[in-house]
Amino acid sequence: MNFQLGGRFGRSRWFQVADLFSRVPYWLLIIILLGLFFLWRAATGSDYRIILSAVSKGIATTIYVSLVAYTFSIILGLLIGLMRIAPLRLLRESASLYTEIVRGVPMLVILYYIAFVGAPALVQAVNWVFHPLISIGLIAELNIRTLNFVWRAILALTIGYSAFISEIFRAGIESIDKGQMEAATASGMTWRQAMSCVILPQAVRNVLPPLCNEFVAMIKDSALVSALGVQDITQLGKVYSASTFKFFETYNVVAYLYLIMTISLSLMVRGLERHLNRRNVRGE
Repeated sequence: MNFQLGGRFGRSRWFQVADLFSRVPYWLLIIILLGLFFLWRAATGSDYRIILSAVSKGIATTIYVSLVAYTFSIILGLLIGLMRIAPLRLLRESASLYTEIVRGVPMLVILYYIAFVGAPALVQAVNWVFHPLISIGLIAELNIRTLNFVWRAILALTIGYSAFISEIFRAGIESIDKGQMEAATASGMTWRQAMSCVILPQAVRNVLPPLCNEFVAMIKDSALVSALGVQDITQLGKVYSASTFKFFETYNVVAYLYLIMTISLSLMVRGLERHLNRRNVRGE
Protein backbone atom coordinates (compact mmCIF):
# COMPACT_ATOMS: atom_id res chain seq x y z
CA MET A 1 0.00 0.00 0.00
CA ASN A 2 2.80 2.38 0.88
CA PHE A 3 4.49 1.48 -2.39
CA GLN A 4 1.31 2.30 -4.32
CA LEU A 5 0.90 5.63 -2.52
CA GLY A 6 4.53 6.44 -3.19
CA GLY A 7 4.08 5.48 -6.81
CA ARG A 8 0.97 7.64 -7.15
CA PHE A 9 2.73 10.51 -5.43
CA GLY A 10 5.74 10.09 -7.72
CA ARG A 11 3.55 9.96 -10.81
CA SER A 12 1.60 13.06 -9.75
CA ARG A 13 4.86 14.95 -9.19
CA TRP A 14 6.08 13.80 -12.58
CA PHE A 15 2.88 15.00 -14.24
CA GLN A 16 3.23 18.39 -12.51
CA VAL A 17 6.80 18.77 -13.75
CA ALA A 18 5.80 17.66 -17.25
CA ASP A 19 2.89 20.12 -17.24
CA LEU A 20 5.21 22.92 -16.12
CA PHE A 21 7.65 22.23 -18.95
CA SER A 22 4.80 21.96 -21.47
CA ARG A 23 3.79 25.54 -20.62
CA VAL A 24 7.34 26.93 -20.97
CA PRO A 25 7.95 28.42 -24.45
CA TYR A 26 10.37 26.48 -26.62
CA TRP A 27 12.55 29.56 -27.18
CA LEU A 28 12.99 29.93 -23.43
CA LEU A 29 13.88 26.25 -23.04
CA ILE A 30 16.52 26.60 -25.76
CA ILE A 31 17.99 29.69 -24.07
CA ILE A 32 18.03 27.89 -20.70
CA LEU A 33 19.85 24.93 -22.28
CA LEU A 34 22.36 27.28 -23.93
CA GLY A 35 22.87 29.00 -20.58
CA LEU A 36 23.47 25.68 -18.82
CA PHE A 37 25.92 24.69 -21.55
CA PHE A 38 27.76 27.98 -21.12
CA LEU A 39 27.92 27.51 -17.34
CA TRP A 40 29.30 24.02 -17.88
CA ARG A 41 31.98 25.40 -20.22
CA ALA A 42 32.80 28.15 -17.72
CA ALA A 43 33.10 25.58 -14.91
CA THR A 44 35.28 23.16 -16.88
CA GLY A 45 37.36 25.56 -18.97
CA SER A 46 39.87 27.99 -17.52
CA ASP A 47 39.57 30.41 -20.47
CA TYR A 48 35.90 31.11 -19.84
CA ARG A 49 36.46 31.54 -16.11
CA ILE A 50 39.18 34.12 -16.71
CA ILE A 51 37.12 35.97 -19.31
CA LEU A 52 34.04 35.96 -17.09
CA SER A 53 36.08 37.32 -14.20
CA ALA A 54 37.53 40.11 -16.37
CA VAL A 55 34.33 41.12 -18.17
CA SER A 56 31.92 40.85 -15.22
CA LYS A 57 33.65 43.83 -13.60
CA GLY A 58 31.73 45.99 -16.06
CA ILE A 59 28.29 44.78 -14.90
CA ALA A 60 28.14 47.40 -12.15
CA THR A 61 28.93 50.19 -14.64
CA THR A 62 26.34 48.92 -17.13
CA ILE A 63 23.62 48.76 -14.48
CA TYR A 64 24.61 52.12 -12.96
CA VAL A 65 24.57 53.95 -16.31
CA SER A 66 21.27 52.33 -17.31
CA LEU A 67 19.49 53.01 -14.00
CA VAL A 68 20.60 56.64 -13.68
CA ALA A 69 19.91 57.45 -17.34
CA TYR A 70 16.53 55.72 -17.21
CA THR A 71 15.51 57.62 -14.06
CA PHE A 72 16.37 60.95 -15.67
CA SER A 73 14.68 59.85 -18.91
CA ILE A 74 11.44 59.09 -17.04
CA ILE A 75 11.42 62.55 -15.44
CA LEU A 76 12.32 64.42 -18.64
CA GLY A 77 10.05 62.22 -20.77
CA LEU A 78 7.07 62.86 -18.48
CA LEU A 79 7.70 66.60 -18.65
CA ILE A 80 7.93 66.58 -22.43
CA GLY A 81 4.89 64.30 -22.71
CA LEU A 82 2.84 66.75 -20.65
CA MET A 83 4.09 69.60 -22.84
CA ARG A 84 2.90 67.68 -25.92
CA ILE A 85 -0.69 67.84 -24.68
CA ALA A 86 -0.54 71.21 -22.89
CA PRO A 87 -3.21 73.81 -23.73
CA LEU A 88 -0.53 76.35 -24.72
CA ARG A 89 0.50 75.89 -28.35
CA LEU A 90 4.05 77.18 -27.79
CA LEU A 91 4.70 74.34 -25.32
CA ARG A 92 3.22 71.75 -27.68
CA GLU A 93 5.30 72.92 -30.63
CA SER A 94 8.51 73.13 -28.59
CA ALA A 95 8.05 69.60 -27.24
CA SER A 96 7.21 68.27 -30.71
CA LEU A 97 10.34 69.90 -32.14
CA TYR A 98 12.51 68.28 -29.48
CA THR A 99 10.88 64.88 -29.93
CA GLU A 100 11.10 64.79 -33.71
CA ILE A 101 14.73 65.90 -33.82
CA VAL A 102 15.95 63.49 -31.13
CA ARG A 103 14.00 60.53 -32.48
CA GLY A 104 15.37 61.17 -35.97
CA VAL A 105 19.04 60.97 -34.94
CA PRO A 106 20.78 57.62 -34.25
CA MET A 107 21.67 57.03 -30.61
CA LEU A 108 25.37 56.68 -31.38
CA VAL A 109 25.39 60.08 -33.08
CA ILE A 110 23.61 61.60 -30.05
CA LEU A 111 26.24 60.00 -27.83
CA TYR A 112 29.12 61.52 -29.80
CA TYR A 113 27.38 64.87 -30.13
CA ILE A 114 26.67 65.21 -26.42
CA ALA A 115 30.10 63.93 -25.40
CA PHE A 116 32.17 66.16 -27.66
CA VAL A 117 29.87 69.10 -28.45
CA GLY A 118 27.06 69.32 -25.90
CA ALA A 119 29.13 68.71 -22.76
CA PRO A 120 31.77 71.41 -23.53
CA ALA A 121 28.98 73.83 -24.46
CA LEU A 122 27.19 73.06 -21.20
CA VAL A 123 30.33 73.71 -19.17
CA GLN A 124 30.90 77.02 -20.98
CA ALA A 125 27.27 78.02 -20.39
CA VAL A 126 27.51 77.28 -16.66
CA ASN A 127 30.75 79.24 -16.39
CA TRP A 128 29.16 82.16 -18.25
CA VAL A 129 26.09 82.19 -15.97
CA PHE A 130 28.18 82.08 -12.81
CA HIS A 131 30.98 84.33 -14.11
CA PRO A 132 30.37 87.07 -11.49
CA LEU A 133 30.78 84.55 -8.68
CA ILE A 134 33.81 82.96 -10.38
CA SER A 135 35.50 86.35 -10.91
CA ILE A 136 35.41 87.18 -7.20
CA GLY A 137 36.60 83.70 -6.25
CA LEU A 138 33.39 82.63 -4.57
CA ILE A 139 33.13 79.45 -6.66
CA ALA A 140 35.65 77.66 -8.87
CA GLU A 141 35.44 77.67 -12.64
CA LEU A 142 34.22 74.41 -14.11
CA ASN A 143 36.56 72.42 -16.31
CA ILE A 144 35.41 70.12 -19.08
CA ARG A 145 37.25 67.27 -17.35
CA THR A 146 34.90 67.71 -14.40
CA LEU A 147 32.17 66.15 -16.54
CA ASN A 148 33.64 62.68 -17.08
CA PHE A 149 32.62 60.35 -19.89
CA VAL A 150 30.32 58.31 -17.66
CA TRP A 151 28.13 61.35 -17.02
CA ARG A 152 28.35 62.44 -20.66
CA ALA A 153 27.07 58.98 -21.63
CA ILE A 154 24.28 59.23 -19.04
CA LEU A 155 23.31 62.66 -20.39
CA ALA A 156 23.25 61.36 -23.96
CA LEU A 157 21.10 58.32 -23.09
CA THR A 158 18.78 60.55 -21.08
CA ILE A 159 18.22 62.90 -24.02
CA GLY A 160 17.82 60.05 -26.51
CA TYR A 161 15.38 57.97 -24.49
CA SER A 162 13.36 60.87 -23.09
CA ALA A 163 11.99 61.53 -26.59
CA PHE A 164 10.67 57.96 -26.91
CA ILE A 165 9.39 57.85 -23.33
CA SER A 166 7.56 61.16 -23.86
CA GLU A 167 5.59 59.51 -26.67
CA ILE A 168 4.68 56.62 -24.36
CA PHE A 169 3.38 59.04 -21.75
CA ARG A 170 1.51 61.09 -24.36
CA ALA A 171 -0.19 57.98 -25.76
CA GLY A 172 -1.04 56.77 -22.25
CA ILE A 173 -2.59 60.10 -21.28
CA GLU A 174 -4.58 60.33 -24.51
CA SER A 175 -5.89 56.79 -23.97
CA ILE A 176 -7.85 58.03 -20.94
CA ASP A 177 -11.39 59.06 -21.78
CA LYS A 178 -11.63 62.83 -22.30
CA GLY A 179 -14.81 62.89 -20.24
CA GLN A 180 -12.73 62.37 -17.10
CA MET A 181 -10.79 65.56 -17.71
CA GLU A 182 -14.02 67.43 -18.42
CA ALA A 183 -15.60 66.07 -15.24
CA ALA A 184 -12.54 67.02 -13.19
CA THR A 185 -12.42 70.57 -14.51
CA ALA A 186 -16.20 70.90 -14.11
CA SER A 187 -15.82 70.00 -10.43
CA GLY A 188 -13.49 72.97 -9.94
CA MET A 189 -10.07 71.44 -10.54
CA THR A 190 -7.43 73.26 -12.55
CA TRP A 191 -5.84 71.54 -15.55
CA ARG A 192 -2.75 70.70 -13.50
CA GLN A 193 -4.78 69.32 -10.58
CA ALA A 194 -6.92 67.21 -12.89
CA MET A 195 -3.85 65.88 -14.67
CA SER A 196 -1.94 64.97 -11.50
CA CYS A 197 -4.86 63.60 -9.47
CA VAL A 198 -7.14 62.01 -12.07
CA ILE A 199 -5.47 61.40 -15.43
CA LEU A 200 -1.84 60.60 -14.65
CA PRO A 201 -2.49 57.81 -12.09
CA GLN A 202 -4.56 55.94 -14.68
CA ALA A 203 -2.16 56.67 -17.53
CA VAL A 204 0.89 55.46 -15.59
CA ARG A 205 -0.81 52.13 -14.95
CA ASN A 206 -1.45 51.75 -18.69
CA VAL A 207 2.10 52.61 -19.73
CA LEU A 208 4.01 50.53 -17.16
CA PRO A 209 4.73 47.59 -19.54
CA PRO A 210 6.08 49.76 -22.40
CA LEU A 211 8.12 51.78 -19.92
CA CYS A 212 9.67 48.57 -18.63
CA ASN A 213 10.40 47.52 -22.21
CA GLU A 214 12.25 50.81 -22.69
CA PHE A 215 14.46 49.92 -19.74
CA VAL A 216 15.30 46.60 -21.39
CA ALA A 217 16.19 48.52 -24.55
CA MET A 218 18.36 50.92 -22.55
CA ILE A 219 20.30 48.02 -21.03
CA LYS A 220 21.19 46.96 -24.57
CA ASP A 221 21.90 50.47 -25.84
CA SER A 222 24.14 51.14 -22.85
CA ALA A 223 26.71 49.06 -24.75
CA LEU A 224 27.16 52.12 -26.98
CA VAL A 225 28.92 53.95 -24.14
CA SER A 226 31.92 51.72 -24.81
CA ALA A 227 32.54 54.01 -27.82
CA LEU A 228 33.55 56.67 -25.26
CA GLY A 229 35.81 54.28 -23.37
CA VAL A 230 33.44 53.80 -20.44
CA GLN A 231 34.40 50.58 -18.68
CA ASP A 232 31.16 48.67 -19.13
CA ILE A 233 30.72 45.02 -20.16
CA THR A 234 31.27 45.70 -23.85
CA GLN A 235 34.35 47.85 -23.37
CA LEU A 236 36.03 45.34 -21.05
CA GLY A 237 35.22 42.57 -23.53
CA LYS A 238 36.68 44.65 -26.35
CA VAL A 239 39.90 45.31 -24.39
CA TYR A 240 40.30 41.68 -23.31
CA SER A 241 39.67 40.24 -26.77
CA ALA A 242 42.07 42.73 -28.39
CA SER A 243 44.86 41.74 -25.98
CA THR A 244 44.33 37.96 -26.13
CA PHE A 245 42.75 37.50 -29.62
CA LYS A 246 40.11 35.25 -28.04
CA PHE A 247 37.25 37.00 -29.77
CA PHE A 248 34.90 34.00 -29.95
CA GLU A 249 35.09 33.16 -26.26
CA THR A 250 35.05 36.78 -25.10
CA TYR A 251 32.01 37.88 -27.05
CA ASN A 252 30.20 34.69 -26.05
CA VAL A 253 30.61 35.84 -22.45
CA VAL A 254 29.56 39.41 -23.28
CA ALA A 255 26.44 38.21 -25.10
CA TYR A 256 25.60 35.80 -22.27
CA LEU A 257 25.77 38.53 -19.62
CA TYR A 258 23.50 40.82 -21.63
CA LEU A 259 21.08 37.96 -22.29
CA ILE A 260 20.80 37.17 -18.59
CA MET A 261 19.85 40.78 -17.81
CA THR A 262 17.52 41.42 -20.74
CA ILE A 263 15.67 38.10 -20.72
CA SER A 264 15.15 38.27 -16.94
CA LEU A 265 13.71 41.77 -17.29
CA SER A 266 11.59 40.75 -20.29
CA LEU A 267 10.05 37.87 -18.32
CA MET A 268 9.30 40.26 -15.46
CA VAL A 269 7.60 42.63 -17.92
CA ARG A 270 5.45 39.81 -19.28
CA GLY A 271 4.46 38.85 -15.77
CA LEU A 272 3.54 42.47 -15.06
CA GLU A 273 1.42 42.61 -18.21
CA ARG A 274 -0.47 39.46 -17.24
CA HIS A 275 -1.03 40.81 -13.74
CA LEU A 276 -2.37 44.13 -15.06
CA ASN A 277 -4.59 42.33 -17.58
CA ARG A 278 -6.09 40.16 -14.81
CA ARG A 279 -6.77 43.27 -12.73
CA ASN A 280 -8.39 44.99 -15.70
CA VAL A 281 -10.63 41.99 -16.29
CA ARG A 282 -11.70 42.05 -12.62
CA GLY A 283 -12.28 45.78 -12.90
CA GLU A 284 -9.86 46.72 -10.12
